[in-house]
Amino acid sequence: MGLLEIGRAVGLFAVTNVDDIVLLALFFAQGVRPAKVVLGQYLGFGAILVVAVAASAGAALLPEQYLHWLGLLPLALGLKAAWQAWRAWRGGDDEAAPVSGALGIAGVTFANGGDNIGVYVPVFATTGVTGYVVVFLLLVAVWCAAGRFLATREPVARTLSRWGHVVLPVVLVVIGLLVLFG
Repeated sequence: MGLLEIGRAVGLFAVTNVDDIVLLALFFAQGVRPAKVVLGQYLGFGAILVVAVAASAGAALLPEQYLHWLGLLPLALGLKAAWQAWRAWRGGDDEAAPVSGALGIAGVTFANGGDNIGVYVPVFATTGVTGYVVVFLLLVAVWCAAGRFLATREPVARTLSRWGHVVLPVVLVVIGLLVLFG
């Protein structure tokens, strides 16, 4: 894989995963252990790559007409988070974060990146898969570091700690609706 192809892979990853930085920053700001965030991110993105690679090889594991249904996961998690935030605001119980484990984060990552599969499949089918996969997996670590960096910047951290319980449900619901109806 030459420098030009690496640049294309970096560009493709960045363009298709910009929204992921917001989610990562929210997870970190909620106090989810960094190891769980990183593990969940790798599990979810790994699943996206497995489906995209398989589909690009001709094994239509997830036909395009069904990709929009992946939006149900972030939509449900967003509604759950909104319910929990409302209950906490009303003085109800103070439940744990709606997405606090690696598997929950993996599910959100997979559902949020489900639309990426439609972008990755033709690229993988017409170019080499291995180089893109290696670059993408390296960039997941960069994305996790960027999300953590954003969540630990004083103005961002202050905003997320004050409004994160409101922002997370809104972001998840919007992502779910965009995937469902986009």
